Amino acid sequence: MVAGHPCQVYEPPQRNPHGGSVVFLHDVDAAGLGGRAAYIEQFARRGLPCIAPISGRSWWTERVWAGFDSAISTERFVMDSVLGYVANVWRSRPPQVAVLGIGMGGQGALRLSFKYPDRLPIVAAVSPAIDYQLAYYDEDEPALPTIYPEPEAARQDTATLHVHPLNWPRNIWFAVDPADDRWYTSAERLKMKLSALGIPHDADLDTSAAGVPTSYTDLMAAKAVDYLVERLERERLRM
Repeated sequence: MVAGHPCQVYEPPQRNPHGGSVVFLHDVDAAGLGGRAAYIEQFARRGLPCIAPISGRSWWTERVWAGFDSAISTERFVMDSVLGYVANVWRSRPPQVAVLGIGMGGQGALRLSFKYPDRLPIVAAVSPAIDYQLAYYDEDEPALPTIYPEPEAARQDTATLHVHPLNWPRNIWFAVDPADDRWYTSAERLKMKLSALGIPHDADLDTSAAGVPTSYTDLMAAKAVDYLVERLERERLRM
């Protein structure tokens, strides 16, 4: 537990020598690292400790959702409590902390990194649900209608709308399966915006797993974690 909320923590058999660590933001299944053996394997290979806060279907926003907490948003929980844990326990402080997310967590990772580029300068997102307002009227969607009055309010709070033309994270990577009918277009739109603003980024919008979400997220595990390791080292050398 961290500040009264459940978190999963993975400690590799041997830690990397330079203090890098990862905050992992889960998808709508709220399983955290459960079922993410491909990612745990990569964290072990690279010696990266990882913490995965469990938030329910919160969408990782700055707005309070009663399904998580009656007073604190998941954004504040991550930025204050989770990063505090990482600093106190693993002695990892920016820029030696990377954020990685899948689906709902992918958009959350991008959104947090765009909002706090100095504290989260390294971000990787797999299948990010960037235009999450599209899920507003889903039958199994408990959170969005309670934290936003309408889909447009949610759209105004998406990662793409938080891109600042003069202040951005130095290390951005995201990937979406081109067969993903729901989330591919918003990733393509984000890529176009970043390119138009001259913001350096890496995006894989070509690799496909024929639209099978689990196969795709597993397929991208090594690419995502390798990117984080490369950029953690780049940031270490910058320091």
